[in-house]
Amino acid sequence: MDEQTDPVPASASSAGRSGGLDPRAELSEFLRTRRARLKPEDVGLPDFGRHRRVPGLRREELAQLAGVSVAYYTRLEQGNGRNVSAEVLDSIARALRLTGAEHSHLVHLAKPKQQRRKQQPRTQQTRATLRQLLDTMDTVPAYVAGRRSDILAWNRMAAAVFGDWGALPPQERNWARLVFLNPDYRELFVEWDQKTSDMVSFLRWDAGCHPDDPRLAALVGELSVKSEEFRRLWAAHDVKEKSHGVKHIRHPLVGELTLSFETFRLVDDSEQQLVTYHAEPGSPSAEALRLLGSWGADARRATDVSPRSH
Repeated sequence: MDEQTDPVPASASSAGRSGGLDPRAELSEFLRTRRARLKPEDVGLPDFGRHRRVPGLRREELAQLAGVSVAYYTRLEQGNGRNVSAEVLDSIARALRLTGAEHSHLVHLAKPKQQRRKQQPRTQQTRATLRQLLDTMDTVPAYVAGRRSDILAWNRMAAAVFGDWGALPPQERNWARLVFLNPDYRELFVEWDQKTSDMVSFLRWDAGCHPDDPRLAALVGELSVKSEEFRRLWAAHDVKEKSHGVKHIRHPLVGELTLSFETFRLVDDSEQQLVTYHAEPGSPSAEALRLLGSWGADARRATDVSPRSH
């Protein structure tokens, strides 16, 4: 199927500085939100008062748990992670009960990779052989996603289930933009709230890895302006990597589908992921997929609800 090249953002984002996101501010807010979600009783500390001035743990309580001074932790939470050691970050991650993805995100924010020079983000390209592989998967909806949740390549089964992305301008082929700005996708995903939460968590992960990406900052800025739901979720600073799970799809032609998905990160390009969907053999969803496979992209065109450009 088609392949996307990176569009140049139409407008600058107010979300970042110098065309990117500010790692110091991101680090500060991430630590504050992680600390706020913990209560003293969650970590074995006594709670001596009903009325606490801050939600969750106090800085001194977190510092005690991590085995560092209050002043040292305060500097870190103020965004100064330049000289922090890996051991201290590990201790803070344990004290905050961070997940594996959150721990990695903390390291990315506290010790960002140094860029030798200011460079334009490279164009994302999908190998021809990978696109050929997608085309041979004629019973499995599959696509390749890249940086910023861009949809780079897909097969006809993915088009049958999710819509004819080839009918959209390249800059519109982005999961975050589709989920938050395209009303068709609010109808498509039964658990739309969970889908939006996951999508923002994936973007947060990307932002930690690439805080200097101006196109990501532009995307965050656009979504923040256009979607109140996105603003609320972005402020929560939740982070995760896409892995596997189950999605419930409300397809306009064949009804509800229950599909399991798997994510495979490419060895030679860790910024690209192959995502596949499948139904339990013999299930009604499997039969529905078989019907969609016989119609291909025409399945979505027949319902007159192909994803619209917004």
